[in-house]
Amino acid sequence: MTVAQEKPAVTFECESGNYHTFCPISCVAWLYQKIEDSFFLVIGTKTCGYFLQNAMGVMIFAEPRYAMAELEESDISAKLNDYDELKRLCEQIKRDRNPSVIVFIGTCTTEIIKMDLEGFSPRLEQEIGIPIVVARANGLDYAFTQGEDTVLAAMANRCPTEEPAPVKVEEQENATRFQKLLSLGLKKEEEAAPTPVVPKHDPLILFGSLPDPVATNLSHELKKQGVEVSGWLPTKLYTELPVVKPGYFVAGVNPFLSRTATTLMRRRKCKLIGAPFPIGPDGTRAWVEKICSVLGIEPQGLAEREAQIWESLEDYLQLIRGKSVFFMGDNLLEVSLSRFLIRCGMTVDEIGIPYMDKRYQKAELDFLVQTCEEMGAPIPRIVEKPDNYNQIQRINELKPDLVITGMAHANPLEARGINTKWSVEFTFAQIHGFTNARDILELVTRPMRRNESIKDLGWDKLVREDALV
Repeated sequence: MTVAQEKPAVTFECESGNYHTFCPISCVAWLYQKIEDSFFLVIGTKTCGYFLQNAMGVMIFAEPRYAMAELEESDISAKLNDYDELKRLCEQIKRDRNPSVIVFIGTCTTEIIKMDLEGFSPRLEQEIGIPIVVARANGLDYAFTQGEDTVLAAMANRCPTEEPAPVKVEEQENATRFQKLLSLGLKKEEEAAPTPVVPKHDPLILFGSLPDPVATNLSHELKKQGVEVSGWLPTKLYTELPVVKPGYFVAGVNPFLSRTATTLMRRRKCKLIGAPFPIGPDGTRAWVEKICSVLGIEPQGLAEREAQIWESLEDYLQLIRGKSVFFMGDNLLEVSLSRFLIRCGMTVDEIGIPYMDKRYQKAELDFLVQTCEEMGAPIPRIVEKPDNYNQIQRINELKPDLVITGMAHANPLEARGINTKWSVEFTFAQIHGFTNARDILELVTRPMRRNESIKDLGWDKLVREDALV
């Protein structure tokens, strides 16, 4: 009688360190650009305003669609009537910008003074005639990326349950004439090209804020397999939020959207497709395959597509194959990035992560173990809420080739001769889908290539001495 070998598993630890991440109200930086008809009102102190000014200072020449409502001195709460002050601000926003939706972003201060934003909003919404979405994206969350999760969870509750009214006959005829005008310059072959037949399946909603080209790319990858995406959350316009009904399938594109997934399942009665996230060619293939399998569709050509992408990455893979990387933990993308880098031939010494939702990331964790087995690499341990002092000791002992860390620790580590990369850059870069895998490796290899160039010039000693001063 043989004893069955236990399948290797991920080791989880918790060190109860501090959360070394940005404040989640930083989600305003990318969401106000993604939802083009929105206006974000951040309700907090002057400190929150200073943070947003610094976080979004690069957008000084843009026309921002966000503002601060400050809770100190002669501002809102000092007036002793929060409702009247918020109403005054919302009326000014309506007069100056006329958005389709106003998003109240609650901060730590609104939590501490128990400001009843959810109680204000229905009455205020009725009086000013603009929808008001309340999202408490405050610093009590684990990571700054969870600000988006809070906003999308609030918007999931606002998704309509019925299709919009049908277009009038006159409008439909005008649209048809317009399409004919557009097709005048097309060749006959293009004009006569048949529309691809899409197999019928239950509607699928994807959630997660991505740049438009990346979202279009992922939708196109699914469409090639016969999967039609019924909608995205969020949309470019709040007025075009997707219809969400009980029984609809939903799938996320980022590992920090567990609250949105929970809202869609519990409140809207949707069915979540638990898949690895589409980061790297391996993750993108697994994501598409899982969606296809749930919808009863046989995927075609994905293995060839993935192999083609890996072949195009070979110049970068030669630089990192056999090297080690250490994640200090910042944006909740750590597990997905680790799995991809292990597939690239790297060894991951440790995955530090502020918070680990083992249910929402179960498919990604299983895929991480599978990847380690296939690549013959050790399964990295995952340390939740890591203590940075302990991590520094482990980094000194392990001497990884690269440390992916928050900005606070990058320069001190560089001064000690350790290659670092800011984790926040992966948040804002285009890293999803087959075609963006090269951008991930560009970010990963840049500090290695830079420091090698410095060594070749003999400047490495000088740089370290300047950093230590």
